[in-house]
Amino acid sequence: MLPWKTIDIADNERALLFKRNRFERILNPGRHKIWVTAGNVRIEKYDITDVIFDNAQAKFLLATHGKAFEAYVETFEMTDDQIGLFYRDGHLVDILKPGTFLAAWKGIENHRVERVNINQDYRLSDQHLGLLARGHTLSRSPQVLSAIYYTEIADEHVGLLSVNGKLEQILPSGSYGYWKYNRSISVKQLDMRLQGIEVSGQEILTKDRVSLRINLSGSYKIVDPNIVATKLNDYSSFLYRELQLRLREAVGTQTLDTLLEDKNSLNGLIETGIQEKAAEYGIHVASIGVKDIILPGDMKQILNQVVEAQKESEANLIKRREETQAMRSLHNTAKMMENNPTLLRLKELEALERVTARINNISVYGGLDAVLTDLVKLRPGKAS
Repeated sequence: MLPWKTIDIADNERALLFKRNRFERILNPGRHKIWVTAGNVRIEKYDITDVIFDNAQAKFLLATHGKAFEAYVETFEMTDDQIGLFYRDGHLVDILKPGTFLAAWKGIENHRVERVNINQDYRLSDQHLGLLARGHTLSRSPQVLSAIYYTEIADEHVGLLSVNGKLEQILPSGSYGYWKYNRSISVKQLDMRLQGIEVSGQEILTKDRVSLRINLSGSYKIVDPNIVATKLNDYSSFLYRELQLRLREAVGTQTLDTLLEDKNSLNGLIETGIQEKAAEYGIHVASIGVKDIILPGDMKQILNQVVEAQKESEANLIKRREETQAMRSLHNTAKMMENNPTLLRLKELEALERVTARINNISVYGGLDAVLTDLVKLRPGKAS
């Protein structure tokens, strides 16, 4: 048995020589004759094209044998308030989180680490945002997803930036990225456009104890997102409940007849109450309106009967008025004919015309005079 063994190291390889579990030296590419008489000889080979010196004891080896590794390995270590952006030949390939130690083989690629202090300024710069969030190969990688919080605020919206549970900033529309290390970050969006709200199917008793089902519709707009964010957990639910209360309060103080006669008064009562309350929480109520007032079945039937009786009474009144007017006209006509024989005679001829228009044949006795004088008479009298 030979007292040595031959080890071949490829051009893309470096090897660490250990004897009796103690580091001896680094083996460069080529053929090496290793004496094994000392016993317990171990060789660890590394492919340096992977760039990263992946050894669990790398930090210890470099600390205890720094001079031996100085020409071969470059080290990078992040503090607790730093992150590192690791570039290989000018391309961003990895993110080093705070406290990370990295060792990389020299001489294969041009690599560097850009350090970013995130102790105070934890927002990504536009350059970093473009690299890490907008279509870069790293943008959907696990290391990026765990390192940054990315959000886009749409037009006519604002973002509520909360850091460690505290509201820090109101963000206008745009895209934003934040480092998540050492802090908890969230962004909630608020819609600043005019929005609608529906309060439907509310069963409410009027002042005269009639049960109604009412549907209410309205529109509102957030005017102070800071107040909405800090004072309200759910602004739409808050506004819905307030409208419910104002509607019940307004309906309960009016009778059914009053509500049916003037729905606008109900709208005014609700709007007056809700405007001031909503303004305290940064919300402007633009409009409020009752869409439907639905009566129960029996009350609807009673009201239909009332309306029918009213219309029938109005019809009878009009009929009597017309009959009275007609009788008065007839009376005036009779008085005129009484004092004017010629007018009476014209009326008789008019009646004769209407009679002859309805029959085919007339038998006349006494000649033309009988036709003119005896056939039609409106009152007793002697023929002239």
